[in-house]
Amino acid sequence: MRYLPLTPDDRAEMLGVIGAATIDDLFRDVPEAARPADLFDLPLHAGELEVERELSALSAKNRAAGAGPFFLGAGAYKHHVPATVDHIIQRSEFLTSYTPYQPEIAQGTLQVLFEFQTQVAALTGLDVANASMYDGSTATAEAVMMAQRVTRREKAVLSGGLHPHYASTTQTIAHAEGMEIVRLPAAVDAEAAVIEAIDAETACVVVQTPNVFGVVTDVSKIAEAAHAAGALLIVVTTEAVSYGLMKSPGAMGADIAVAEGQSIGNALNFGGPYVGLFACREKLVRQMPGRLCGETVDAEGRRGYVLTLSTREQHIRREKATSNICTNSGLCALAFSIHLSLLGGAGLSQLARVNHSRARELRDALAGVAGVEVLTPRFFNELAIKTSVPAAQLADELAAEGILAGVPFSRLDPAGGMDDVLLVCATETNTSQDIAALAAALSRKLAR
Repeated sequence: MRYLPLTPDDRAEMLGVIGAATIDDLFRDVPEAARPADLFDLPLHAGELEVERELSALSAKNRAAGAGPFFLGAGAYKHHVPATVDHIIQRSEFLTSYTPYQPEIAQGTLQVLFEFQTQVAALTGLDVANASMYDGSTATAEAVMMAQRVTRREKAVLSGGLHPHYASTTQTIAHAEGMEIVRLPAAVDAEAAVIEAIDAETACVVVQTPNVFGVVTDVSKIAEAAHAAGALLIVVTTEAVSYGLMKSPGAMGADIAVAEGQSIGNALNFGGPYVGLFACREKLVRQMPGRLCGETVDAEGRRGYVLTLSTREQHIRREKATSNICTNSGLCALAFSIHLSLLGGAGLSQLARVNHSRARELRDALAGVAGVEVLTPRFFNELAIKTSVPAAQLADELAAEGILAGVPFSRLDPAGGMDDVLLVCATETNTSQDIAALAAALSRKLAR
């Protein structure tokens, strides 16, 4: 049966109350050119069987990540996710749960979020973490606005090694706050340029490690320069598995660490939903966006979990809120925590070492291909290579042969002037045969 909760009389009454003549009046702020004059050319209805066939045909046009050699990264990574993760998150108490407004009936959800926060704080080497953000890019933007509140300054310096999508997201969101965003030109190794750009007006410096080109950097010198100028250091990580091998952001002097947690427990999922990680030093906690779960005891001394800090506009007066985030990525955060719990500290470290080993094998194979120059001097599991033909053309040709060779940098930053740069990534899911197939295909294509 059709679900139409409002009758024509109901709609007329509602429009009368708000003083609108027609429903179209509600969209008067949308430019006329952006409003369709008629219905879209789509079927108005279809049976379940017909819809299933149509969607299956559309799905068949996609190439699954596991259908052949796969070397895509650039912020979304293909890792093995144990079947246990999917089994647990589909339990009804997790799959259908929402914001834990009533702690007395949401202890399981609150405990999971508390444990998630504990894991994120340990990984980032910082004092406190929140109960997740939407994804890594919006977490970066939130960190920049948090730095504005802490320092009362309006300028943010974005490293040339920051993922272009993260930089664009930050520019879009921070613009509404009146912030000045200084986005440095794309650079494989951007440390010196970042330090030079810091001045007395800088609220924060945003650096990524491993950066979008795969370069691993100890940002301790950048931290010293930022702190000497009274600015905060925000460290971004798009590949969470790297925490198992790299020095933590906190150990390098970060004041705020943000990351994309997709790599742990979450599949590629066509680009989402993902889960943003956010941690900071304890002295900054009251300016941290989102929500924070805490552990306490009830009147009888029994352990319990509550929302300790919720500075979102849903919980307090809008003008006092630090964020307008309407929810968190609770199910993805749960998947993250389950996978990380299964791995443990030793397992994460081992997984990270396998990733690095695969990337070293990939580097060695590609370095021997005529027409390829490896640009990344220090890496975790991702590399930037320079090719003798446009990278986008090369990637398309190899995709037609069943090899997803990597992400052309020009797709991330069309104006960056790096049309010959290809980002390639190897994880534990890549085999030696995959790497050999990529090297052979590149040799054949570049020998033309």
